[in-house]
Amino acid sequence: MSQWIGLAIRFVVSALVLIVVSWLAPGFVVRGGFTGALIAAAVIAVLGYVAEALLGDKISPQNRGIVGFLTAAVVIYLAQFIIPNMLSVSLVGALISAFVIGLIDAVVPTVLR
Repeated sequence: MSQWIGLAIRFVVSALVLIVVSWLAPGFVVRGGFTGALIAAAVIAVLGYVAEALLGDKISPQNRGIVGFLTAAVVIYLAQFIIPNMLSVSLVGALISAFVIGLIDAVVPTVLR
């Protein structure tokens, strides 16, 4: 049961991070309020999981580096095509948001990649 609570807390934090990033990063817009941010966080988490499964440890949280950063930007950019009514991201917005999420993730670990 506590595992589910931990997962729920991670998604809430991830959604809050997306809302903050949408305020800070030009070209990155989350629509639908907190619900839209939760759905976007879930989509980004699933895409991040798939990318990590395909690329292996190169993009794990411990080895982010340039590969992890670029992968995060690609994941964020691709997420808008899955949920176009809730997320809009330009190429520059994806890069800036990946950077901002990386900075926030260093302080408040989330499931976003």
